[in-house]
Amino acid sequence: WIMQKLNTNRFSSTFVTNAILIVLFVVFIIETIMGGSTNINTLVRLGAMNNQLVTVEHQWWRLFTAQFLHIGWLHIASNAVMIYYMGQFMEPLLGHWRFLTVYLLSGIGGNLLSYAYGSDSVVSAGASTALFGLFGVVIALYLANRAIPAINYLGRQALALAIINLALDLFASHIDILGHLGGLISGFLLGIIFGSAHLRQYHHKLRVIAAVVIIIYVVFCLHQGIVINN
Repeated sequence: WIMQKLNTNRFSSTFVTNAILIVLFVVFIIETIMGGSTNINTLVRLGAMNNQLVTVEHQWWRLFTAQFLHIGWLHIASNAVMIYYMGQFMEPLLGHWRFLTVYLLSGIGGNLLSYAYGSDSVVSAGASTALFGLFGVVIALYLANRAIPAINYLGRQALALAIINLALDLFASHIDILGHLGGLISGFLLGIIFGSAHLRQYHHKLRVIAAVVIIIYVVFCLHQGIVINN
């Protein structure tokens, strides 16, 4: 039944995924026109993440907008492929608005951990914070629905992708591993809270605990981020 759900009217069932990809590429074109996607000034003007600007200038919106910007063609291409792949089965499982909500909130959640512990001199951007959030959601669904073969497979695959990518991040100095880890944590907690319209939900108490944990996470990251880390 689950696989039938995933394969039914694929295009219309993933219109949020398609819309996200269109927005990402439109923003990338704007970056290119305004000076280039690798130009620091262009990135800052369009909303890339920078801890000093968030703290000193109170530009909190950067926690949200940074997930729509990318640095170079390889960056947007790799993220777009993975978002498309994840969206093909996640959006039908979660439902359109659940999918969009966990995607956007995971992007913010990833940037929050980067804000808390990342270098304040760095300018960062990318949808990978939200992408790791999708990994986290799938892992949460997997833990509650391991008896379903399709979910078991997808969950193990998402877990493997998350671990492999985090391991690779350790050897890449230009990658914001904190953003990825924060997105993964946020997505996992959001997966417990929101669940899926078509799968077994977590117990109410666990969902309340996850909600409390994510509130503590947000408050803690904001508090830590106020301290300038050079």
